[in-house]
Amino acid sequence: MEQKRELIVIGAGPGGYPAAFLAADKGVETTLIDPEPNPGGVCLYRGCIPTKTLLHATKVLREAKELDKWGIEFSNPVIRPEVLKQTKDKVVQQITGGVGRLCKQRKIEYIQGKASFLNAETLLVNTVEGEKKEISFKNAVIATGSSPAWIPGISTDSPNIITSKDALNIDTIPESMLVVGGGYIGLELGSFYATLGTQVSVVELLSSILPGADSDLVRVFSQSTRSLFKEIMTGTKVVSIKDNGESVSVTFENEKGSFEKEYSKVLITVGRKPNSENLGLENTKIKTDNRGFIVVNKNLQTEHENIFAIGDVVGGAMLAHKATHEGKAAVNNILGEKTEFSPSSIPAVLFTDPEVAWVGLTEKQASEKGIDYAVSRFQWGASGRAVTIGRIDGVTKLIIDKKNDKIIGMGLVGSGAGELISEGALA
Repeated sequence: MEQKRELIVIGAGPGGYPAAFLAADKGVETTLIDPEPNPGGVCLYRGCIPTKTLLHATKVLREAKELDKWGIEFSNPVIRPEVLKQTKDKVVQQITGGVGRLCKQRKIEYIQGKASFLNAETLLVNTVEGEKKEISFKNAVIATGSSPAWIPGISTDSPNIITSKDALNIDTIPESMLVVGGGYIGLELGSFYATLGTQVSVVELLSSILPGADSDLVRVFSQSTRSLFKEIMTGTKVVSIKDNGESVSVTFENEKGSFEKEYSKVLITVGRKPNSENLGLENTKIKTDNRGFIVVNKNLQTEHENIFAIGDVVGGAMLAHKATHEGKAAVNNILGEKTEFSPSSIPAVLFTDPEVAWVGLTEKQASEKGIDYAVSRFQWGASGRAVTIGRIDGVTKLIIDKKNDKIIGMGLVGSGAGELISEGALA
């Protein structure tokens, strides 16, 4: 067995690598383990970064089309999916490569492979080269993230039934697509393909898309994207999906009965599940809940005081910036600087067009908590700036605690909402 490591971080996503970086900066000998050639995790390789790269292209495409109102017209664009993919891949390589160089500069030991616990002080690491080695440690941080959830009983072998990872590797523009799940992942990717010319339909089991978002924001977003999506079916269940080779038949069920439709592709975005399997947790006292999320205390410790867990694998808001702050809190606790992760608010952004962003309490949450609150709304049609750029399809909503006039929630729909929400987080 090799020399005992001072700290091992398992998983190099936006929670894992910032934790490793902070520990190294504070003088801790740190080992970072991940299957990818460089740190980055799902966010940089198959999530935030590639998605935002592709959405930037379609945002420019939409804005170019809208300029005819100003008397500026362009000929119909030529869309080359293979170049879109190449550009996306280049961006991913550039950013992950940069993070890899930062890792080397900090003299962090980076092992490309997968790790599992043999006990609360030892890991078995399977490297990509096929080597197996046992590594002991003083402290460990589990930051293994999450992966796309799937619908039970639906085939995973069909090239026409895809996940978000598959959708990012664009090779053709399908004629039609069904997005199963009306959350932020499905709506972002759905809007991307819809802008390229795909007839995109969205189905959501719940009564509204964007579960958890304020209903006023969802209403404005739905109105603004009415012409973008072919249809949005809420309160509708997917009963079965059958691949016919050239198309996919989908059977639905709602309060009106059952019905069937056909699509070129079906994109499954029904949430994400924690990557807590195959970690050897059974060889430790670490507990998971009924959905597989690792149970931690306010200091992000598991049942072992030397093993911490952060990010998607512990549940809560599955957001990169939340994982980053948890990673830093875990390292501080390892170093004896007692730090509880108890944020007052975590902002979230949907990078569609228009963007949707919120932070703090929604009106529904404020009501459920019994808070005596007031609501302030501002329609962007009254904003000079919004009128000048032709983007009056927006609203700002504030939830205010009447007791102290404190802003306890903010939501926005509109162009640039993702930047403006920082003001709400600051408040």
